[in-house]
Amino acid sequence: MSLKKSCLMVLGWISVALGVAGIPLPLLPTTPFLLLAAWCFAKSSEKFHQWLTEHPKLGPIVNPWRQGRGLTLQTKRRIILTMWLSMGVSAAIIAQNKISITLFIIGLCTSVYILHQPEFDPSTES
Repeated sequence: MSLKKSCLMVLGWISVALGVAGIPLPLLPTTPFLLLAAWCFAKSSEKFHQWLTEHPKLGPIVNPWRQGRGLTLQTKRRIILTMWLSMGVSAAIIAQNKISITLFIIGLCTSVYILHQPEFDPSTES
């Protein structure tokens, strides 16, 4: 196995661990970490990618995005809220104007990106 694939697999498993930890922890986002894990596994291990996408609890979080259906409104809200809370805490701790402005710009761009992603209603799923 190449070094690149090994690194992607390690990053994938770290992302799965953080995503699973984010299920009960309100300030740790689940969806972005699981999406990152799916991407890492898609590039490094078909076996683990299949495991993640077919997992009874984690697959439903990842699959709508993979299939181009987007994110639920609840997921969008949670991603944006978590991001702004963590960036606000980071800016307050660092307390440097240049870094705070940079964080604000990153947060604004990321929020616009998330809000422009397709949205689906899981209650309409068959």
